[in-house]
Order: sequence, then C-alpha cells, then structure tokens
Amino acid sequence: MRLIFLLIIIVNLNIDIHTQQISSPDSKLILKIKLSADNELLYNMSRDGKFVIRDSKLGIDLLNQPDFLNGFKIDTVVTSNFTELWSPVWGEVDSILNNYHQMVVTLFQPIEKRTMIITFRLFNDGLGFRYEFPVQDSLKYFTVLEENTQFALTGDHKTFWIPGDYDSQEYTYSTSLLSEIHSDIGKNVHEISVKSIPGDNFVQTPLMMKSKDGLYINIHEAALLNYPVMYLEVDRNNFVLKSHLCPDAYDNKAYMQTPCTTPWRTIIVSDKAEEILSSKMILNLNEPTKFEDVSWIKPKKYIGIWWNLHVGINSWNYADINNVKLDAVDWKSLTPNGKHGATTVNTKRYIDFAAKHGFDAVLVEGWDVGWEDWFGKWKEEVFDFVTPYPDFDVVELEKYAKSKNVELIMHHETSASVTNYDRRLDEAFTFMKDHGYNSVKTGYVGKIIPRGEHHDGQWMVNHYTRVLEKAEKYKIMVNSHESVRSTGLHRTYPNWLAAEAARGNEFNAWSIGNPPEHETILPFTRFMGGPMDYTPGIFQIKMDYYKPESKYQVHTTLAKQLALYVTIYSPIQMAADLPENYERFLDAFTFIEQVPVNWSDTKILKAEPGDYIIIARKDKDSDNWYIGAITDELARDFEVKLDFLPVDKYEITIYKDAPDSDWEKNPMKYEIEKLSVKKNQKIYLELAPGGGTAIILKPVN
Repeated sequence: MRLIFLLIIIVNLNIDIHTQQISSPDSKLILKIKLSADNELLYNMSRDGKFVIRDSKLGIDLLNQPDFLNGFKIDTVVTSNFTELWSPVWGEVDSILNNYHQMVVTLFQPIEKRTMIITFRLFNDGLGFRYEFPVQDSLKYFTVLEENTQFALTGDHKTFWIPGDYDSQEYTYSTSLLSEIHSDIGKNVHEISVKSIPGDNFVQTPLMMKSKDGLYINIHEAALLNYPVMYLEVDRNNFVLKSHLCPDAYDNKAYMQTPCTTPWRTIIVSDKAEEILSSKMILNLNEPTKFEDVSWIKPKKYIGIWWNLHVGINSWNYADINNVKLDAVDWKSLTPNGKHGATTVNTKRYIDFAAKHGFDAVLVEGWDVGWEDWFGKWKEEVFDFVTPYPDFDVVELEKYAKSKNVELIMHHETSASVTNYDRRLDEAFTFMKDHGYNSVKTGYVGKIIPRGEHHDGQWMVNHYTRVLEKAEKYKIMVNSHESVRSTGLHRTYPNWLAAEAARGNEFNAWSIGNPPEHETILPFTRFMGGPMDYTPGIFQIKMDYYKPESKYQVHTTLAKQLALYVTIYSPIQMAADLPENYERFLDAFTFIEQVPVNWSDTKILKAEPGDYIIIARKDKDSDNWYIGAITDELARDFEVKLDFLPVDKYEITIYKDAPDSDWEKNPMKYEIEKLSVKKNQKIYLELAPGGGTAIILKPVN
C-alpha cells in the first residue's frame, strides 16, 4: 500500500535573494541555505529557534576538473510538500508516514557552465539532503576526490562512536566528548584482523550525540548506492564534522556518470531519545521496492550450526591440511579431523530441534569444501559454493528438512575473494534452489579481492547490490555479514533481511567481548539504518563451561538475552546457543519459542543511549504484545505504564532477573512470574546489573 495524499509545488526562478528557507511540517525545524562571500553554498538547521547545525559548507572535490565548491549562482529553487502512507513488506510497524517539505536548489557555475542540484527534505524529525548531477555538455564523466559536506555542531557534544574504518565496524563503542575522540584506539583491538583506520579523528556513522542542553542528534546516510561509505572527520577544536569517503587503491572515491545522485546525508534530531529510535526518516529517503512479487519474502526465526564452532566444540573445516587448491584435492580420500560440525548427522539433530520447537530454519556453516585454507592468504580460489564435504549429504538433508517443514539456510563465506563469488553467483544460487534453499548468509571476512579495494568502497557497495538483485531473480533472501552497514535499502530490496556490520554476539565466545552497555548503544547507532543479525539467545553465559581455562563470557544475564529479541529488531532472528543448552532451561526457552520476528506496531517506552532501553511491540499475526527491557552495567528499576495497550485486560508472563542475579556473578539466575494486568496499569521492573526483563502480554476476552 502506498497512498500519496498531497503534493504542492512552488517554483522560484532567477533567484536574486541569496537566502532561502523551508520549515518542517510541524514548523519546529527550520532549514536555511545561502551563498557565502566566495559564493559557496552554506546551510544551517535550527530547532525551536536554536541552531542544531551552524552554517556549514556543501560541495564536491573532483579529479582533473574544476571543483563543485564555490563560484555558485543560485539558479532556481523549487519547494514542495509531500505526504504518503506506505506499508513495508516486513518491519516494526504496519504502515509508515512519509511527510516532508522539500527544497530543490539548482546551482550554476557561470565560468564552467555547469549545474549541480542539491535536494533538501525536511521532516519533523530531521533533515535529509543529497547532491544530483544532471546530464550536461560540460559534465558527463567525473571522478570524486572527496565530498566536502560539513556538519558544524553547536558545542562539544557527548558522542557514542567507533573508529572510522574502511574494512570493519566490529568495535565496541566509546563514549566521550567530541573533543576527546581519538580513533587510533581501534588499532589496539587485536581481535579484528583486517583494519584500515585513516587517522585518529575519523569516526563511523551512524554517529549518536547528545548536547549539554539535552538535544539528541544522529548523523548517518540513506540509500547508499553506487557510492562509497561516508565517514566523519572530526575537528576537535571547532566541533565541525566533515564527510570523508572510503577510497580505492588510487585514493579516488567515486567514479560517476551523469545523470547521477549521491546518497542522502541524514540528521535526525529530537529532545527525546525515544523519538530518535522511532524515526523512520532513513527508510522514507529510500525508494519503494522495485520487486513486482514480494510474496516469497518471509521473516524467520532460526537456529544453527554456528555457536558450537565459536566455542570450539566443532570446527568449520573437515580435515587438518593446508595449502589447499580446490581442483587438486580428493576430499573423499582425506582423513577427517573428528571435529567437523556440518555433518549430516549433526544437521539432522538441529532440524529435529527446530521442528520440535517451531523454528523456521537451520543455518549450517562449514558445509562446503575449502575451510582448511580459507583465511589470511589473500588468495582468489577459496570456495566454490557447490561442493559439500564428504560427510554432508545435500540431497538427504534436503529431503529430511522438507519432511520436518524446516528450511535450511545456505552459508556463503567468500573470504573476501569477491571476484570469485561474482563469477560463481549464478551457479551457487542455482545449486541453492535445486536443493531447496531460499535464504543465504553471506560473509566477507578478510582483505578484499580485487586487491586494493575496501569493504566500504564504491566497488563493494555495488557488489552488495548486485548480489541482492541476482538473489531476487532466484527468489533468495540475503543475510550479509562483514558487509556495509545498513542505510535503509531494505525498503528498496526487501530480500535484504539483515546485515551484520557491527560487533555481534560471537565476540563474547573468544575475546573480551561486548560490555553490558553495548546493546543499549547499538539501536542508536548501527540499527538506525536497518536490522542486524546480532544472534542473541545465549543461555550458557560463561565460556569456562567449554574450556575450563577460559576467562571469557557474555556480559549479560539470561533474562537480558530474552529481552534482546524485542529491543534488537531483526526479521531474521537466531536462537544462537546450542540445543542442549536450551534443553537445560526449557521454561525460559519458551519465550524464544513464542516471540515473533515480524511486528505490526512498536512503542519505544523509555530509552537513553548507553544506559537502558525499554520497547513494546505487537505481533503481526496476533493481538499479543511483547516488552523487552535492558540495562547497562548498572542495576535499574523502572515503572512502566501500560497505556499503549488496546485491550482492557491481559495475562502476562514476566521473565526477569533473580534478586541476586548480575552479569558477573549469577548471570543465569532468573525467575518467571505470571500476572493479570489492566490497560493503564503500571508494572514495576527490576533489572540486575547487565540484566533485562522480557514480557509476553496476551489479551483476555
């Protein structure tokens, strides 16, 4: 459903007055643009009469051509108002209001006889703008050296940040003032194997900030297509952020041909943290889906042969050899190492567990040959994506999964040899469909081939899009890992169910892990652009259960792991722990069995980045509501009013931390309580340090 209610256009020609402005639909935000004394284009944005963004420059630096930085004349300004109501294929809500006031500014450089257009869209919750280059005799092909987009802030804001890295987003978040940012700390994060940090003042987007007077500001981008990822270079003295694009091997940023546009640059702003999380502005800046048929795209809940690999019970590789050449190995003659996880027998066990507990799918990693020599060699031929190990019977497992009404999810680890994957995509996807696979988890661990490219460069951004478009032809859904972070493109490509592109739960198995605050920051940062496959649901918290010498653990309580299914949105959610661990806590596992992955409504009840989040969601397929509440390392008590409920009476089940529980000492102690409540009633939540609460609310007729 996509209903457009109103469209009004006003055209101003031959602009002599250098200052133009528009307001947001609710008039709280004001955007102004003007030309400087050097005829540079400046913009600023205010909220309730106070600057959010001071005068900031816009422009593009070109290679071997005059730049789009100054010498502008404002040729035309076109303003319009737009309102539509549209329904996502899947998501957090049934329908989304897209309402903005728009100003399209056409800039002309008289000397070069060239035109550049900047489109500004001002929503009630923020601003989106992008550059556009129409077809013109004086500009056909051009190379972007740098984009000079500025965000001049009003002060030394509190900031939640990770280093700007061309190849990884898998860092824990730092919290500091803008003036205190030193992203070189990322170079000491040894568990990230491939890093490319350009300097000590570069940060990743989405960047979350809070001003001293309580204004929340989030800077990101939307609709990242045919263009490199944008990072932010921090001027620590003047509090100005400037765009910095991911380069290629020649230190160029983007290769463009007119007509073309850049991604949208986004600024979401509110005096309420809850409204930041509620924003749908980034989705609204993306184009509607071009897929004619979306009936095959289904959210799903899955388990998998995965956590057993990370905790060291099993291995991805079948044998213990090295220097593997795919076409020179007789796999059936090799002696298995006895630890291989992706066996026919083990996969059947996971299928049985999935069928018994109502899961949609089973992911299998390590099924295909090549894992013996897959990482760190920067070699081209790593996997072929169609040859299973001798102990993995593809045909038998296809039949067995189908008999149990369970889907198998294919795993395609590319080892970052992307040219190899591109060559083999059709064959790989044909193999999937021939054997009943409708979903693929892709992976890009390592240094990118083509050599010299980065995970976040223009070439790779186009690759991720090619995979989505190719997958649509085969009716395959994609869950990408080690890929570019999300920018709302799941509106346009709804088969892109989720991406990783952040530090996930697996780091807790074999490193110092993620601090308790991590999951309270991610929704304000990484999730602003779209869902993540975070893989929650770990019940065996401490890793010395598997290796007595291990000092690692998940920095959580068991109840918090349940709550993450509500606070972390994804249409493809994993129950990440081992089936045998869930069987030890079947009463708590009931919540994971019942919690949906597709929602018709979402209410952000309470939130503060780095501290706590409480979210309520309504099931897409029933009248049941679910609440998730999580905290950082501090114990917190909350009073939650149930005034959002549409029915008068509910039976609720509360999964909560035990009184003596905390993430360090007693993380696996929990209690389950059943109550009757009424609409508008208040309930009281007590969260342990690093803890959480998960609630199911079922209406009573």
